[in-house]
Amino acid sequence: MVVGNLSEGACEVIGENGLLARVASYYHDLGKTKRPHFFIENQMKMENPHDKISPQLSRTIITAHPYDGAEMLREYKMPKEIIDIAEQHHGTSLLKYFYHKANQESEQEIPESQFRYPGPKPQTKVSAIVAIADSVEAAVRSMQKPTLDKIESLVRKIIRDKLEDGQFDESDLTLKELDQVALSMCETLKGTFHQRIEYPEDLKGKGDKK
Repeated sequence: MVVGNLSEGACEVIGENGLLARVASYYHDLGKTKRPHFFIENQMKMENPHDKISPQLSRTIITAHPYDGAEMLREYKMPKEIIDIAEQHHGTSLLKYFYHKANQESEQEIPESQFRYPGPKPQTKVSAIVAIADSVEAAVRSMQKPTLDKIESLVRKIIRDKLEDGQFDESDLTLKELDQVALSMCETLKGTFHQRIEYPEDLKGKGDKK
């Protein structure tokens, strides 16, 4: 739901199809249902299965989910726009954790290309925004003691990292639009996580009690 809220709002701000973004957000991770326990949001308190397999096998499992999802959506005759977003939402991004783990276990340096999603990169503005929303939701969900400043810094860092990694190169998103997307997502998160956010007044109050 949060990914849908984030992507819909951001798309509408820049004049893109918010409804498409919301619907695509509901289906973008469908491929994870093939091997659900290999994804952290489904592990709850269970043992992490990645601890017992090689980083290379972890990479194969994780990077398969956009394409597994796209294939499942094709079987259900879903619209091409929805399928494309499912397939593109990780672009050619790097699986940093497993890449570094593999290098720690290897005597020779492993090229980044072996731990990147095969792509394609997001081909439309809507697809790129869903990709941003997916990363933002996961990062904010795990954030300890969120504040408005921490949330904005995180959102902008995620967008900047994707931009510098070339993930928006084929989407036609402009820098101005990326700034509007960041502001929109911060506003949405402010409402979504209102009860968890520590505001300056709250922090001041805590300091007064010491």
